[in-house]
Amino acid sequence: MSGPEPVLDLDAVRFVYFDLDDTLLDHRAAQDAALADLRDDLRALGAFSLAHVRSSYAAVNRVVWQEYAAGTRDKEGTRSGRFALLFENLGLEEDPVLAADRYLEAYADHWVLLDGASEAVSLIAGKWPVGVLTNGFAEAQRAKLARFPDLTAQFESVVISEEEGVLKPHPKLFRIASQKAGTDPGAILYVGDSISSDVEGGLNAGWQVVWFTAADAQGPDVPRLCDWTAVHALFGV
Repeated sequence: MSGPEPVLDLDAVRFVYFDLDDTLLDHRAAQDAALADLRDDLRALGAFSLAHVRSSYAAVNRVVWQEYAAGTRDKEGTRSGRFALLFENLGLEEDPVLAADRYLEAYADHWVLLDGASEAVSLIAGKWPVGVLTNGFAEAQRAKLARFPDLTAQFESVVISEEEGVLKPHPKLFRIASQKAGTDPGAILYVGDSISSDVEGGLNAGWQVVWFTAADAQGPDVPRLCDWTAVHALFGV
């Protein structure tokens, strides 16, 4: 028999941060669409199913970003290196720098917010000051925010990992975000989709956390938000 649902201490909240990718913006759909565009663009990739291209990319991309976070891979080695590894694993001789350029152009063409995200942020911003805390390269994350000015105008704090020199879940980035929010860690509430970067990172920083995930996902015993239509009940807005 399961225990009671975890609840938020909303009376303690003085600031709300949101993750960006796969919390407010549908990064996964944009990534999948961009890989489909790249496969159509590069004839050699057409020899493989789209599902295989996507799964192969996901595997190397995860490794590359882990190495970037650990400081063993630089920015360009991350940006184009994931395609160098992808092509190596698929036995292809393609230019990874050119592939990275084409992918990122296509990726930007497919940016959309998750359903209800903008409206939910507006409701929450009517009750507390809000901000965004995100991993990623500064130019890409700033471009995403610029794409949605009505949403971005509501953020009183924007914290991007590359601009601060450290990635989530490193405690330093959460300390910086707390300072920029101008409040104690215990008064910050964070909504994010990643167990390690967002949930564990936020909890270790002393923040309250909402995990943006499917209702049946296996993971930490924290309040969950399955889609933005449930924001009213969870946040009391």
